[in-house]
Amino acid sequence: MLSRNWRHLCRRYSQAVTFRTTEASPAQQNEKQIGLFYTMNQETCKQLFSQGGFPKSFQKQTKTFTETAIMIRQPALDLINCIKSSDFNKPAIRYVLYGEKGTGKSLTMAHLLHYAHEDGYLIVHVPWVSEWLRRLPRSKEMSNSQTHEGCVDLPLDAASWLLHFKGQNQHILKTGELKVSKEYVWSKREKTEAGAPLAQLVEHGISRVKYACDVVDALIKEIKTLSHNKQCKTFVAIDGFNSFFYPVTRLSTPTKKKVKPEEVTLTTTFMELTKNDWTNAVILLSADQLAVPDDHQESHFPRYLLYKKGFEHLDPFVPVEVGRYSEKEFLSCASYYRDRLWLRGPPEIDTELKFTSACNPYRFMEQCAPL
Repeated sequence: MLSRNWRHLCRRYSQAVTFRTTEASPAQQNEKQIGLFYTMNQETCKQLFSQGGFPKSFQKQTKTFTETAIMIRQPALDLINCIKSSDFNKPAIRYVLYGEKGTGKSLTMAHLLHYAHEDGYLIVHVPWVSEWLRRLPRSKEMSNSQTHEGCVDLPLDAASWLLHFKGQNQHILKTGELKVSKEYVWSKREKTEAGAPLAQLVEHGISRVKYACDVVDALIKEIKTLSHNKQCKTFVAIDGFNSFFYPVTRLSTPTKKKVKPEEVTLTTTFMELTKNDWTNAVILLSADQLAVPDDHQESHFPRYLLYKKGFEHLDPFVPVEVGRYSEKEFLSCASYYRDRLWLRGPPEIDTELKFTSACNPYRFMEQCAPL
């Protein structure tokens, strides 16, 4: 009986603050809904993020809450408005998300991916660059590139990414309207004919893992050509982009020689993709302190995290800061947590949590969990 009354009191408190909106389409959301949560359709969520895109802590939380709810925040709305008003006949604009650890850069990117999906973009999404360059072990998954001298391939990672690309863009690839512009010869017996559906190129990389990195390289070049020729519009999203410019990786050759990021073929491919020498595209990147293993970073600003090489590669770009919760956002999040029974206790505890978390979204979530 006590438990039932406690649950009732928590729900009454959460209802005192409006924290939800029924507007589930990112293209229709506006500043009146800042701080409110919208629920993403589970089928859409599965299509876009089953292979990555959400932080692991948030992914775990969605299972606990039995729903995927994303807060509508100012940076996401600003980006959507910028994209809507862009001239797609001009070179692709690069946007760089930055901010302190745990402020919601990855979720802002997820919000924009949902917008891109609904608006019919071909999506090219790398959930977390560090998965390629930092995760161990790698000895059995790395091979010398046959097409890029002095570089190494990560074939299993490339094949996994092709699966991710296929899943996110299944509705576009199934139409067969996007065609390969030239012939690709993989071996004496294997080739992809000019005019073949783009999906056929993707399938080849998935089924023949040996060629996965070369297929990714070919796919990126084809996408740039298709987009530039107005046959599709492309949305590029790469989380932890600064990881490409950290001086070393955790990869090493059999002779124990450390592999630099620029010596990985996937790095070369995605450097080509993020140039602004093509049109009809949007490029959204994030610079994140968590993307590199350095615990003594002095700044979270792009100029510091991208190093000189990365900064010059992207210049000019539009920086978009993702900050801590505002007062309204914090109250909304607290109400949502109470509604999900993630946060319990008297209402007065919210004030204490506000100070101890410093309105940092991740820190607030972590502090609520054991309460």
